[in-house]
Amino acid sequence: MMHATTILCVRRDGRVAIGGDGQVSMGEQIVKGGATKVRLMKGGEILAGFAGGVADAMNLFEAFESQLERHPGNLSRAAVELAKTWRSDRYLRRLEALLLVADNRQSLLVSGTGEVIEPDDGILAIGSGGSYALAAARALVANTDLAAPDVVRAAMKIAAGICVYTNEQLTLLELGGAGTA
Repeated sequence: MMHATTILCVRRDGRVAIGGDGQVSMGEQIVKGGATKVRLMKGGEILAGFAGGVADAMNLFEAFESQLERHPGNLSRAAVELAKTWRSDRYLRRLEALLLVADNRQSLLVSGTGEVIEPDDGILAIGSGGSYALAAARALVANTDLAAPDVVRAAMKIAAGICVYTNEQLTLLELGGAGTA
């Protein structure tokens, strides 16, 4: 199975940024270096990123967009409804991916096992290099004054230097502050 890895979302000082590396791996082989794993949704009001099976994630993006249409302006309700459907739908529950979604008010991790998690510190990461990116982002937030997009850039660079399934081809999007970066 092909996997796309390492997504990081950081919320700081009224801004939220999400970044994804470009690497797609199939087993131990890199099959693509410049994939885009993060996107703007709902006319630029929602940031979303995925880790896991690429085709699975595309199906989940579509299902999430459908929930956003049903629950406009309510990210948490759309995420909970996606998680419920994902867990109970015979087809969706076979999908192997994780989603990070964020708007101007909250950031959430959504999984197929029914979890919808909002972080205490405004930082979420998923994928093979997610734990490295998360640790780096937490250290940067605790010890620097970097803005959210700069934390994402620096932490993802650190993760790429450690995780063989993460590269430095970063796609970075932002809400609040200057817009998309």
